[in-house]
Amino acid sequence: MLFLMFHLNKDRYVLDVGQIEEVLPCIAAKAIPGTPHGVAGAINYHGRPVPLIDLSLLALGRPSAEVMSTRTILVRYPSAQGEPRLLGLLAERATEILSRNLDDFGPSGIDAGTPAYLGPVLADEQGLIQLVQVDGLLPAEIRDALFQQIEAVA
Repeated sequence: MLFLMFHLNKDRYVLDVGQIEEVLPCIAAKAIPGTPHGVAGAINYHGRPVPLIDLSLLALGRPSAEVMSTRTILVRYPSAQGEPRLLGLLAERATEILSRNLDDFGPSGIDAGTPAYLGPVLADEQGLIQLVQVDGLLPAEIRDALFQQIEAVA
């Protein structure tokens, strides 16, 4: 399998490229008042609004740095209706592809209290790499409210 690697501070994380629609440069978001923590706003993708989650803001409490290696990653996110919706993820240092088997990832050993989007880990010579599970990024009630709010702004 292929994975797109990104960083949160010094730590490395990956997304399954099978869930990625497109990787774009950092796109400025329109702020949407009242959105949950971690939501940067909405971006315009081919004429339609797409919610944008800032992974650094969500995980670390600070916005992603606006540098050349920060990317907007469009992922196919499961909706309540069953068909995937586009969700934008803002990620720092998203410039590397990793090829590994999913079986190479194992439990982190720290499951209690961790966010639902943090999956298993993989060890290599540089340390640990953690899989981010796209479907765990937003609780169902926030997901539904967010997509409704984004569509209302359109």
